[in-house]
Amino acid sequence: MYTIDELLEQIAAYLPPYQVYKVQRAYEFSARAHKGQLRASGEPYILHPLEVTRTLSEMHMDHMTLMAALLHDVIEDTPTAKDEIRKKFGKGVAELVDGVSKLDQIEFDSYAEAQAHNFRKMLMAMSDDIRVILVKLADRLHNMRTLDALPPAKCRRIARETLEVYAPIALRIGINSIRLELEERGFAALYPLRYRILNEQIKKARGHRKEIINKIRTTLKRRLRQEKIPAQVVGREKHSYGIYRKMRMRGLSFAEVFDVYAFRIIVDQVDTCYRVVGTVHNLYKPVPGKFKDYIAIPKANGYQSLHTVLFGPYGVPIEVQIRSQDMNDVAEDGIAAHWLYKAGVGDRSNAHRRAREWLRNIMEMQKAAGNPKEFFESVKVDLFPDAVYTFTPKGEIMELPRGATAVDMAYAIHTHVGNNCVGVRIDRRLAPLSTLLQTGQTVEIITAPAARPNPAWLNFVVTAKARTNIRHYLKNLQHNEALAQGKRLLNRELEVFSTTYQDLDKQLLQRLLDEYKIDKEETLLVDIGLGNRMAPLIARKLVTDEPDKRTKISKNKGSLPLTIKGTEGMVVSFPKCCYPIPGDPIHGFVTTGRGIVIHHQSCKNVALFLNQPEKWINVEWAENIDRDFRSSIKMNVTNQRGVLATVAAAIADQDANIENVELGEQEGRHTTMTFVIEVKNRTHLAHVMRRLRGIKAVSQVSRAK
Repeated sequence: MYTIDELLEQIAAYLPPYQVYKVQRAYEFSARAHKGQLRASGEPYILHPLEVTRTLSEMHMDHMTLMAALLHDVIEDTPTAKDEIRKKFGKGVAELVDGVSKLDQIEFDSYAEAQAHNFRKMLMAMSDDIRVILVKLADRLHNMRTLDALPPAKCRRIARETLEVYAPIALRIGINSIRLELEERGFAALYPLRYRILNEQIKKARGHRKEIINKIRTTLKRRLRQEKIPAQVVGREKHSYGIYRKMRMRGLSFAEVFDVYAFRIIVDQVDTCYRVVGTVHNLYKPVPGKFKDYIAIPKANGYQSLHTVLFGPYGVPIEVQIRSQDMNDVAEDGIAAHWLYKAGVGDRSNAHRRAREWLRNIMEMQKAAGNPKEFFESVKVDLFPDAVYTFTPKGEIMELPRGATAVDMAYAIHTHVGNNCVGVRIDRRLAPLSTLLQTGQTVEIITAPAARPNPAWLNFVVTAKARTNIRHYLKNLQHNEALAQGKRLLNRELEVFSTTYQDLDKQLLQRLLDEYKIDKEETLLVDIGLGNRMAPLIARKLVTDEPDKRTKISKNKGSLPLTIKGTEGMVVSFPKCCYPIPGDPIHGFVTTGRGIVIHHQSCKNVALFLNQPEKWINVEWAENIDRDFRSSIKMNVTNQRGVLATVAAAIADQDANIENVELGEQEGRHTTMTFVIEVKNRTHLAHVMRRLRGIKAVSQVSRAK
């Protein structure tokens, strides 16, 4: 059992006596606060914060971090308040403890919501002081080490959360030593059978590998000595979760993953790393395309190393990582390596700078996210980067996750660049915004001041920052459109009562808001615009409090039709079932959350809603509509060479744009083609169909519904 005396002896090796004394005081305070409390294992509770502090002391963390680790549960699990900690140990320690503490004082609807709120709170605290996450990771590590004392369902939930959130965060900020143990213990708890079988296979295979590993290591050491390069050569053992993940992601067998022999060569300085690459490439032939220079272009977490794959003896592949001792320290401990924390300013190492840059991006996403759950899901996506490195026209390196597109890069540069992007040049050639980017490409984002995000971008962006900002813009756009639409709908109904929204009795309006428990008028109008509330009912409630009078008025006057311009945006939609266009007889159907859906009067789906007359709305097309609408035409054609091109050219000649083409099954010498095209109105569509009927190979043309 680890004791406070052992901790004090350990930290005395690198901290001055007055700081060791402060840590001792924090322990004594924590021990009194947790007195009588037991963990699920039956052990005194104080052993948990002591073990958390032990992990951080092994990283040589500063005294404030150690004090926060000893006190990290006193706010959450004891009556102690944050102010008491601030008075006794200072504001810095109190803020660290508060950042790690959960939001137990607030009740949430579900565990997922509570988890999302706690996660957002922790990341916001991290943005002020990055040591918060170090305490949290050490806390999670000890919890995983003592997981056996908990019920199986809770074990699995904690293990899943560890693999999805905390292990990736440890990777993102470069603390490899903690990340590996979190992954192994999480894997063992979440998939115990898979973990056991895989480890048995690893133990069996390990015996056959010893001779080959020793021979390769000896050969590498001998060649480095010949070149007079002082170096440490170690065999790198693959851990079970890494093997399992690679097997699943790449569809490989255990033998295919485990047959790769991995080594790490640690040298004194950066220049020597590149000398070692030349040496090992002369010893064993390198595999083309498998050399990666993470020294020149470090990973997002500050990791630096040279990676190469070689054809080894007996035809076995050899993975070699080459790095300096400083790089190795950062690879193992990330932002905690060579920790300096003076006057609240952290060590300005590469790992620190990149961790803070990531946190800054996270905070931008937090501001744009609609709710904590959406933010939580976005960050989880962002925690699994497989990097692609591209260049801006000025030669700056941009790091993006694999699968990223030009839109992802635009948002990575700046939110305004993403919102205003209209095109992209990849290696000086125009390309679609959805093009997947590859390492080494030079990418130039083309912007226009009037451009706005497209909802279709959500189908191909992969970064959380891009997805969050697009959603944020669309939500604001929908809000503004719904507000305008709600006012139009309400005014249309109020005209029946010879009044307008501006002339309403404010007391009646406030009484209605109180009845519906709505905080402001704007919310009511947005609800009407989105179809969440019915405009006729709201209008009747607002005009008078007398039900008899309402009925009398509603019988005397009918509702005026709402004009549809096609520019209402996201609150008016035109479904694919009938593709209504200007000139068609139409119905409007109010749909919750979507506003008004416009159907052709002959649409088959209209019959499905006949039992909901209160949701139908009288609509008509506005005059002089200047925009394109989708329509669908179906035709039978004779199978002959070039017929598709002929039909497409005829449609284009009539200034109609083709959006989609579907070819039906061939029946003898004939086949069916269905085109989705964009036209102005019924007259424009009639011109297109008349032109198609003039083609010899076309036997029949009709509008598809």
